[in-house]
Amino acid sequence: MKTYYVYILASKRNGTLYCGVTNDLIRRVSQHKSDLIEGFTKKYKVHKLVWWEDCGSVESALNREKQIKEWHRQWKLELIEERNPSWNDLYEELVK
Repeated sequence: MKTYYVYILASKRNGTLYCGVTNDLIRRVSQHKSDLIEGFTKKYKVHKLVWWEDCGSVESALNREKQIKEWHRQWKLELIEERNPSWNDLYEELVK
């Protein structure tokens, strides 16, 4: 059974945010960091993984992503700071 992830990238602390879904978090964040994906994250230099959670199915991951995208910005900031108050790049911890 595959694991799916919902993740939030940021340009910097309290900066531009991007929410996405993937089944390979390390690969996907690496693609964002390397600007291999055309679009929003490349244009606005949104490369820092500041929050993620795993989901049991693609459906639950997509539903969670949709939920988060509909939230007010302040709610997203609180979600990030609840687990990552220093806004560290969590990608570094994943690839250790």
